[in-house]
Amino acid sequence: MIPFMDRREFVKDSTVLAALAAAGLNFKNESQGAESAARAVRGDVNDQLRVAVVGVRGRGMSHVGGFAGKNNCQVTTICDCDESVIGGAMKSIEKTQGKAPKYEKDFRKLLDDKSIDIVSIATPNHWHALMAIWAIQAGKDVYVEKPVSHNVSEGRRIVEAARKYDKICQTGTQSRSNPGMRQSMQYVLDGKIGKTTLSRGLCYKSRPSIGQAKGEQAIPKTLDFDLWCGPAKLTPLTRQRLHYDWHWTWEYGNGDLGNQGIHEMDKARWGLGKMELPKSVFSLGGRFGYVDDGETANTQVCVFDYGDSSLIFEVRGLPSKDLLGSKVGNIFYGTEGYLVCPNYSTGIAFNKDNKEVARFSGGSDQLHFDNFIKAVRARKREILNADILEGHLSSALCHLGNISYRLGKEVTLNGQVQELQGDTEGQEAVTRMVEHLKGNKVDLAGAKVRVGPKLAFDPKKEKFLANAEADKMLTREYRKGFEVPEKI
Repeated sequence: MIPFMDRREFVKDSTVLAALAAAGLNFKNESQGAESAARAVRGDVNDQLRVAVVGVRGRGMSHVGGFAGKNNCQVTTICDCDESVIGGAMKSIEKTQGKAPKYEKDFRKLLDDKSIDIVSIATPNHWHALMAIWAIQAGKDVYVEKPVSHNVSEGRRIVEAARKYDKICQTGTQSRSNPGMRQSMQYVLDGKIGKTTLSRGLCYKSRPSIGQAKGEQAIPKTLDFDLWCGPAKLTPLTRQRLHYDWHWTWEYGNGDLGNQGIHEMDKARWGLGKMELPKSVFSLGGRFGYVDDGETANTQVCVFDYGDSSLIFEVRGLPSKDLLGSKVGNIFYGTEGYLVCPNYSTGIAFNKDNKEVARFSGGSDQLHFDNFIKAVRARKREILNADILEGHLSSALCHLGNISYRLGKEVTLNGQVQELQGDTEGQEAVTRMVEHLKGNKVDLAGAKVRVGPKLAFDPKKEKFLANAEADKMLTREYRKGFEVPEKI
């Protein structure tokens, strides 16, 4: 049965599909099917869009709320490899839609479900790219959480897949759809604070110790751990909490750069108007204040050089004071003033005399889901506020910062940083970082700071210049059956 269509309409849309297929638009394993594909081509607001939400322990619940019963969407399927975490999602959807959704443990089963139009991904980072690519190849439109990738190469592969199969793919950086933030960024891009020479992203967010596990931990019986690991190595669980603390391990997460920081990284690049990666990257930092099973930095400074401007990112996981009124947000510095964003939806502009001259605010997460559905129905990626290309570039900045950091050497930091000679703003950020650590009673004489190399980068090829060791970290080794393709 073809809902909302009579036989003549179906024949007409089937003719369109045939033309698309002849032009090279095909669907992996014919998984979209005539019914789903016809709705996608028509983009009729009266056609109900059927959504599968993948990963519902945390951020996925926002996806459930963003789609269920909204914009003529229905969440028909919940997918999570741990069946113990799905209760809240199932109950919420049944209450909203009057019927409980179908549950699948294995994501791969969604790909063959011809009734699913949209796959919405809120899993751990290491699964984002492969799920997005598989879903796109199966003919689905995709909403994928930030960071869209676990490494630089993965993000570019999603972009290639979305373009090849002409699918709508939204990145979960919801600030992009908030009116207050959009107005703030336009204010900066229009030159209202003069020429912007520096943007700063801040992630001053306290992160306590995750503790130390005593040996291998038991895997919950409700969890398919092989599926949970997916593209990553299948190794014993050696941290106390399986869920969430993966953010602080390199195999699955990207530290706070790829957790909270990606939002601010995205806005920092947005305000500079850059649609490519930088000419160089430098990072330093460490994990201070406690000893635990975390591997990623809880204190970090990254400096990205774009030639005519720079982007500086600061992570502070220990208690910290704000900077110009912002702790988790952004600051944009222009020749005639500056603009401070203290949250996802607010921007406050000041002149050179520190007098407030403009203020913008307003927004909600729902607007980002609304924007995605509007683009899906119109079949126009140009409508998207956070197209997958935007997601790739901002996620890649986080990965580049971590590559420099991970290739660094541990030293005692006292004084100037050689790699930042001539970079007043970069050195100032490091100086403030040192004072921050001292304020948290970190003994810098006995602590080691990992100082990375300054890595030259080719933004066109998305490769490092004459650095094979760094290039290896642009991708990863994948388990058999879970490989992200090198080329789409």
